[in-house]
Order: sequence, then structure tokens, then C-alpha cells
Amino acid sequence: MPELLLELFSEEIPARFQRRAADDLKKAVTDALVEAGLLYEGARAFVTPRRLALTVTGIPARSPDLREEKKGPRVGAPQPAIDGFLRAAGLASLADAKIVSDPKKGDSYVAVVEKKGAEAAKLLAGILPRVIDGFPWAKSMQWGHGGLIWVRPIRAITATFGADHDEPAIIPFRAGSVESGQTTYGHRFLAPAPIRVRRFDDYVAALEKARVVLDLDRRKDIIRADADNLAFAQGLSVIHDEALLEEVAGLVEWPVVMMGSFDPAFLEVPEEVIIATIRANQKCFCVRDSKGKLANRFILTANNLATDNGVTIVAGNERVIRARLSDAKFFYETDLKLPLEHGLPKLEESVFHARLGTQFQRVERLVKLAAEIAPKVGANVDDAKRAAMLAKADLTTSMVGEFPELQGVMGRYYALKQGEKPAVANAVADHYKPLGPTDRVPSEPVAIAVALADKLDLLTGFWAIDEKPTGSRDPFALRRAALGVIRIVIDNQLSFPLAVEPDLLAFFHDRLKVSLRDAGARHDLVDAVITRDSNDILEITRRVEALSALLSTDDGKNLLAGYKRAANILAAEEKKDARTYEPRTAAREVFTLEAENALVSAIESVDAAAAAKVRANDYKGAIAALATLRAPVDTFFEQVLVNDKDATVRANRLHLLAALRNTMHLVADFSKIAG
Repeated sequence: MPELLLELFSEEIPARFQRRAADDLKKAVTDALVEAGLLYEGARAFVTPRRLALTVTGIPARSPDLREEKKGPRVGAPQPAIDGFLRAAGLASLADAKIVSDPKKGDSYVAVVEKKGAEAAKLLAGILPRVIDGFPWAKSMQWGHGGLIWVRPIRAITATFGADHDEPAIIPFRAGSVESGQTTYGHRFLAPAPIRVRRFDDYVAALEKARVVLDLDRRKDIIRADADNLAFAQGLSVIHDEALLEEVAGLVEWPVVMMGSFDPAFLEVPEEVIIATIRANQKCFCVRDSKGKLANRFILTANNLATDNGVTIVAGNERVIRARLSDAKFFYETDLKLPLEHGLPKLEESVFHARLGTQFQRVERLVKLAAEIAPKVGANVDDAKRAAMLAKADLTTSMVGEFPELQGVMGRYYALKQGEKPAVANAVADHYKPLGPTDRVPSEPVAIAVALADKLDLLTGFWAIDEKPTGSRDPFALRRAALGVIRIVIDNQLSFPLAVEPDLLAFFHDRLKVSLRDAGARHDLVDAVITRDSNDILEITRRVEALSALLSTDDGKNLLAGYKRAANILAAEEKKDARTYEPRTAAREVFTLEAENALVSAIESVDAAAAAKVRANDYKGAIAALATLRAPVDTFFEQVLVNDKDATVRANRLHLLAALRNTMHLVADFSKIAG
């Protein structure tokens, strides 16, 4: 079956747009093919700095003929309804429709619409320019007088369609001022001559010969492997950075990896500063020596095969990096001259949020909140207050002004250099953490106190002004803040009840459910242990763990089955009697069977034991107590008929089942558990 090859050859596409653009091109074209009735076999999209390419295989030569019946109004319907039906169906008169009889609805008009298939090439000639014209670039530009808005000027379009072994046809269309053809170009410097292509296989081979690696992921693999090998040969290891690798692979069509160096005197500057400087300014990778220390070398990726083995390219990068590191060293030394806390007055000039005050006012809140939290997490109150006061001070430094991603990191360096306690300095760096699911969680008490204060102040503040996340919109990263609180509490095994308003507590519940489910917990068990007032995150997780352990045993499974049976009987009888049976036991003299008395005794014993264990935060113990109910519950349902003819006996047995339900609800709402 025929194959489509499409290439949009342009000026350099920004690296950050490339992968998304390839996906968008594939989706737009294949969706349009399916809509046109052209069901294809496979599709692949590719991107380099200068081209977007797509191959779609197994496209039928023409779309199928379609026959569709459109039901219209009943016979004798008002004329406006008849006219609307004729217009929609494309009929000239009712003589072109047929009448269908229905025993219940009577006679109705039906239009039989037949749509002839079309040649795939003709359909593609309409599809492709629409896709190009409506392409969803994040940022676009218009040039010349062609009228096309695109991310960068398009220089050539290849669009061929044909079966194997046949000479493919050019899909004729125009995008702006550029007409489609079958000519592309190789590497801008190494092979700029035009290339005539027929179909995808010879297109890829021709580009490879012309020094273009079409596949973005293959370029990444080449850069990664060559960088590792080059570093290994020098006894070094690359500091891998996936985001930087993606960007660098989007800057080159023929990657050539080289190594440069810088003055070792710059290593006196914090390594995070060196890495950020080299990354931001030259898109280069840093390396470490065999002892794990930052080395005065870097890995660069060129887009050219230099005649001097890269000496000129490396020297040029070294000159730029030397200048940028000199600036960074100057910033660092200048910042150190001023005590960190002297930057606090400048925070009064920085607005955190129009309705929540300045950064300085936020610091004042953090100091107060950290002091309240410190005793609850085992932190020194004075150290927590000091750390909270300095937490945002590095925002006023020259280094953080240049590299905002180093906030907190630089504060730690400056605090240590200026004689602050290590616990205080570490809290300045760690109070932002965790920034994501793989980020480290603060573990030192002072850092925990300040990190919790930072996130809780953020959440309570935005809840107070009704700026809550909606749908996918979360501009202030409030979901991340809530998940941060959850991870800090769980990872450090903190009993830390959340004193927040119900609406915010419900938000925490939603984030905790996501977190626990991602960790493998059953969703029904999570729902079973969380109540509207559950405010202790660690308590909830322990209940889920204990409940999961119980239900993995035969005793737990049988106990759940007994609970479900009791709950179902109660629900049916309460509905029939229009009343709720209270969780109390009846006088023992009413019961006539040993199984009844045994269950009464078991419930009384377990209720007291489970309640005591829950109060002591011993949920495994509470679950173990519940597990002992399995035998008396089984025996009860084997030997006792709940709906006895005697109304008094029946009522007391229902009260007994209500007591069983209540006792089990001390630990979890078993009605929400599946099974």
C-alpha cells in the first residue's frame, strides 16, 4: 500500500519546541486521514533543528464509498421540519427520500446518502496545507508576503505519495509562498546541496550521507555515549542532565562531542554555580573526577566536523566560559561581603502576592509558624526561628538574581561561610524541598520545621484569599506544596495533625489519596480509613497499611465477609422498619444460643481493646484485636437466624449486629471496602 513522506524544511526550530512539534504533526495528519476514511497501518514523526518529518505507511489508494441513512421527520410533519430535513440530507425534494414504517412511531422519511470515495492523493492535497496552516506552535512568526504564520520561515516542502517500487507522486499544494516538491537539503555546513528524495527509506539514507541524523532520540544516544567515552578516557564521569541533553540534541543535526577545560582556580566557587553557569551559557555538561569532585573540564557538542579537530571550537567555548565564570566568581565574592540577614530589608520591596503582602511579611509569618512547629518535630525553637528568618534572604543576592534556580542553595553556602549553625544553614537550603516526586525530603528537625512552615503558609494563605487550584491550573504550585507536606510527614514518621480549615483538609485528603495509590495502596482501603475529620497523615497511612495486612489473611477476608453480611442484613431491616438500630448489646437473658453470647462477649472485649489501641496510635494492635472477631462472627452466622419470629429476639440480634458494625468502624469504614 502507498506511503506518505512529508518534510517541512525550515530555519532553526527552537529545541524546546521540537519533540512536541513532531508529536503534533503526527497526530494532526493521522487524525485527518482517519476522518477522511483513510485507515493507515503505521506512522512515525521525526525532528531536527531544520526539519519536521513524517512517514505514514499503509494508506489505501482511495477512501471507501460510504452509504448512510439519515432519518427524517414523520410523514405529514410541518413544512419547516420537512425543509430542514431536505437541506441537511442534500435532497432536492421528498421524491428523493424513501418512507420507512414503524409499528409504534408510524411512517417517517429516510434519506439514503451515498458518498463516493476519493483518491488518497487528492485528499492529502487538501489535508496537508490545512495541517500546516493550523499548526499549534507555542510561538509563531510571519515573514514575507505569503501569509503563513510558522515558528520559523519554511524553505522547502517534500510531500510524496506512492507504493514501493513505483515512482511516487508529489502531493501538490502550497503553504504560504512555498510549493510542495521532493527536494530537501542536508547539513547546513557539511552537505548543503539539494537532495531529491522519493520515499522514506531513501530519504533517511540520503540525509545520513548528508550528515543529518533524523531521529532526535538517536542524536541523544550518540551524544550521551560519546560524552561518556570521552570522559572515561580521561578518568572522569559526566554529570548527566536529561533536560540539557534533550536541548543539546535539538541544537545539532550531526553531533560532534568534544572536551574543553577552564582555570582550576574557579573551583573555589560552589560547584552548583559552576554547573549552572556552564549549562546556561554554553549548553555544556560538567564532569567529576574519580573522587566525585567537580573537575575543571566540560563536554561540548558541536554541529560541525572541524578541519583542525575542533581546536578552534573548543577554544571559543573556553573563552566564553572563562568570562562567565569570572562573572560568577565576582557575584559570589561580592555577596559574601554582606551578611545574609542584611538582605532582609530588600524583601520589603519584593511583593510576594498583591493580597498576601511582601516577601518580608511572609518571612515574618514563617518565623512565627516555624517556632510553633519546632517542638512538634523535635527542633530547637531558636534555630528554627533563625533559619526561617534567613530562608528567603538569598533572594536579594546577585548570584540568585542571575540564577534563580540556586535559591536556597546559595543561602546555605553564604550562611555557613558567615558562621551560622549547620542546622540553620541546611534548613535555608532544604526548606524548599521536596520539589518533585524524586526530590530528597528534609530530614533534619530544623529543616523539617521550616519546610513545613513554608508550605503550610503558602497553602493557608492562598486558601484564605480563595486562590485554589482548578482543573489543571495551579499557578502557585499548591498541589506540590501539599504533596511536600505529606512526604515530609510520612518519610520522617511524624505525628503531625493538620490544624487547617475543612476545605483545605479535604484538599490534603485528595493529595494523600493520590500519593498512597501511587505507592500501591488499594483505593478502597484509602477511602475506608479517611474520614472528613482525619487530620493526621501518618495515622491515615498506618491505618491503610494495617488494614491491607489484615485483608491479606484468611481471617481478614472472612471477617470482611461477615461484616458485609451483617451490614446487608441491617440495611435491609432498617429500611423495612424505618429505623436505625443502635450499636448496643441486649440483655444477655434475651439470647438463647451460645453463639449469641459468645459474639456479645467478643464484641465487648474487642471494642475496649481496639479503642485503647487507637487512642495509643497502635493501629496494628487495633487490627489484631479486630481479627479475633472472625471465629465468633463465623459461628454466629452458622448457628443463628437473625430474623427470628419473636420480635424481641429479632430486634436484639439486630442491635448486636449494629454493635459489631460500630466496633469495626473504630478502625475503618468497612462498608467502603470491595469484596
